[in-house]
Amino acid sequence: MKKSVSKKPTKQIYKNYTKEDFKVWNILFNRQLKNLEGIVADEFIIALKDLNFKAEKIPNFIEVNNTLKNITGWSIKTVPNISPPEQFFSFLSRKKFTTTCWLRSMNQIDYLEEPDMFHDVFAHVPLLSNKDYTNFFKEIGEIAVSVINDPVKLKKLQRIYWFTIEFGLIKRNKDFKIYGAGIISSKEESQNVLSSKSKKKKFDVNTIMNHSFRIDVVQDIYYYIDSFEELTSSINEIRKNINI
Repeated sequence: MKKSVSKKPTKQIYKNYTKEDFKVWNILFNRQLKNLEGIVADEFIIALKDLNFKAEKIPNFIEVNNTLKNITGWSIKTVPNISPPEQFFSFLSRKKFTTTCWLRSMNQIDYLEEPDMFHDVFAHVPLLSNKDYTNFFKEIGEIAVSVINDPVKLKKLQRIYWFTIEFGLIKRNKDFKIYGAGIISSKEESQNVLSSKSKKKKFDVNTIMNHSFRIDVVQDIYYYIDSFEELTSSINEIRKNINI
C-alpha cells in the first residue's frame, strides 16, 4: 500500500486519464446518483448542476475552480492521498479543499481503503458552492489550526467534522436528507442511514464532541440539522466548548 501511495499524482493532468478511469467515474457516478435519489439534500443536486458534474466527464479541476471562485471564493487543492490534519485544516482555513485526482481501478470499484477522487470530488466538492456550508467549513479550519497542537481539543473538533461534513443529515419537513460526504459516496452508508437500523439524533455540539467514532464500520448513529445556517450559528458554541 505504501508503495502505491508514493506513486499517486500531485497534479491533475487531464490527458493522462485512461478509458478505464472514465468508465470507473461513469459507473460510480450513475450508481451512486441512483442510490441517492430522493434521499440526498436538494442543495447537493443543485450544486452538481452548478458545477456541471456529469457521469460521462471526469471533472476538470481548472473549470471547477473557476466556477467555485465565482460563487464562494473556494478552490480545490490537489494532493496525492489523505492530508495530515495540520495541512488539511490549514488549507480549509484558506478556503481550499484538498482532493486527490486519481481514480480506483475497476477491480476496486466496490471497495477502496483510502479515499480516491470519487469520494473527494463527487461527494465533497459540490457543496463548496453553498455559502452557509462553506462558512462553517472555513471556521472549522480556522479553529483546528489554533488547536492543532492540543490532541484533546483537536479530537473534539474532528468529531464535529465527522458527524457533520462526513456523516451529517438535514431534516426537511418530516424527512431526513443526506449532506455528509461519507454517506453520499458510499452505497452501504446511503442504504443504512435512513433504515431502521440506524439512530438519528438532533445536532448538539456537546454531545458530538463526546461521541467517539470508528472509520472502519458503517455508522449506527447520525446527527441532523434543520438548516445549513444552523452549522454556522454553532461556531461560537464550538469555540466555547474547546475554550478558545
